[in-house]
Amino acid sequence: MPSVFVQGRPVDSYPPLAPEARRGSVRRITETGEEVLHKPCRDVTEFGPDLAALIDDMFLTMYIADGAGLAANQVGVGLRLFVYDCPDDDGVRHVGHIVNPVLEPLDAADRRLLDDSEGCLSVPGAVMDVPRPDRAVVRGLDKDGQPLVIEGTGYFARCLAHETDHCNGQVYLDRLSKRERRDALRQVADRRDEVFARRAANVEAVSKVQ
Repeated sequence: MPSVFVQGRPVDSYPPLAPEARRGSVRRITETGEEVLHKPCRDVTEFGPDLAALIDDMFLTMYIADGAGLAANQVGVGLRLFVYDCPDDDGVRHVGHIVNPVLEPLDAADRRLLDDSEGCLSVPGAVMDVPRPDRAVVRGLDKDGQPLVIEGTGYFARCLAHETDHCNGQVYLDRLSKRERRDALRQVADRRDEVFARRAANVEAVSKVQ
């Protein structure tokens, strides 16, 4: 089994940070409660340098924030798009982006719900158990408008479902009970400053890796 898949295809080697990050600039990450996170995003209809530059920025921003995935509305852009650099449960690394993602519904016989911990860069500091299927298939396009299918299992499946939710205007808090949501927001209040201090420190650390 290859150790890295890029855009769903195996590669022999890959750097610690996706090359896109070298071209990117850090953007502010939106937080739960901001309107752009809570309404469905628009389909991407224009493919070109502006879209490529957004993807570059999203990769760098994701790394600065220690994320495994980042959707465009998490940097304030209401377009259906996300980037990811995420391992699966077998330790295989998956890196890429997907435009206009659609999560395929799975037959009940083909899925198993896993209740596992989940965080979100837009809910800084909170980690809660969220049930998700152990397998995900997302269809969409790449930055050049070519069809793309990405499949994932385990933690990577969770990432694909989580980021597609963002494109649909949902954050993982929407999948929690009222009590669990209050618990998550208390965690944010307690840990937010620590999270932002770590992100600030990462700016210098990531620049050295680049």
